[in-house]
Amino acid sequence: LFEDAKKAAPAIIFIDEIDAVGRQRGVGLGGGNDEREQTLNQLLIEMDGFEGNEGIIVIAATNRSDVLDPALLRPGRFDRKVLVGRPDVKGREAILKVHAKNKPLADDVDLKLVAQQTPGFVGADLENVLNEAALVAARRNKSIIDASDIDEAEDRVIAGPSKKDKTVSQRERELVAYHEAGHTIVGLVLSNARVVHKVTIVPRGRAGGYMIALPKEDQMLLSKEDMKEQLAGLMGGRVAEEIIFNVQTTGASNDFEQATQMARAMVTEYGMSEKLGPVQYEGNHAMFGAQSPQKSISEQTAYEIDEEVRSLLNEARNKAAEIIQSNRETHKLIAEALLKYETLDSTQIKSLYETGKMPETVEEESHALSYDEVKSKMSEEK
Repeated sequence: LFEDAKKAAPAIIFIDEIDAVGRQRGVGLGGGNDEREQTLNQLLIEMDGFEGNEGIIVIAATNRSDVLDPALLRPGRFDRKVLVGRPDVKGREAILKVHAKNKPLADDVDLKLVAQQTPGFVGADLENVLNEAALVAARRNKSIIDASDIDEAEDRVIAGPSKKDKTVSQRERELVAYHEAGHTIVGLVLSNARVVHKVTIVPRGRAGGYMIALPKEDQMLLSKEDMKEQLAGLMGGRVAEEIIFNVQTTGASNDFEQATQMARAMVTEYGMSEKLGPVQYEGNHAMFGAQSPQKSISEQTAYEIDEEVRSLLNEARNKAAEIIQSNRETHKLIAEALLKYETLDSTQIKSLYETGKMPETVEEESHALSYDEVKSKMSEEK
């Protein structure tokens, strides 16, 4: 490689996924590791060991810079680090324009709006959205991509393809509707940093439904209050199940997973616990080429961490319960609208919240049959 580069000098050598050969030596096992270390040693030699590489620039890329061998990063080798983060809203719009060049877009497609609706997406995600939108348009026998196609594509990328043909009992539909309405009403009340974008009870992937809340603007930092709002929003689904139906279902599993991870990060990484103080108790380090939790704390401290995490989650649950109890009528309106239309956008949600009514122009009423309706229809046909 370096010989070819010398012959073609001036030249650039680009090594993608440098961590595949550049991991820290001495942390792996087996013969494969020996071969990798030999490759790394030869790379170090080629870069600066015995021969000059005038006219050659070596660039490498990785998303695991924490596992690289220190010898790779010393001055004279890969000594300049450039962090390529996730694009902001302007960056996402620019990326979308690049990938939209060869795609016929309808007049109602606003790439700036699409960029605002896709926080956290990287270039590959945005390309996937437009490619998926083209496929959606083709399935609908359309020659151009309109806003509804892109909206469906975003949902597919985020949550997977819809399962509208999945038979769901009326009882389950009601549970999911009130569950998602619980997330929605908490998100509407606690709207300091995020805004409710969409809620649906159309099953996608492993989810029976979902609510999407988007940040009002790209954020690099989250405050403790912002995170508490998100925790309360995550608890809204289970709380709604308990208040309306007096049951607890498995539908809140992913909500609890996200909430627990966030609460633990607040306590152990971000120093947001008044009891434990501004100390980072848990981090990550490379072990045998993998990322493992690093814990050097006593059993008592571990117990206190669990108590603080539980306290944050209980506080969030109580906040969600207070909001839903105080907005029972609006919560019911949103749930009933979900049962009727299956999907509500931000305009419809806002109208229900502020006026108690759907806007004049609404999507077509859902004609999906419930399990009970399917059984009834089959009996009539017999």
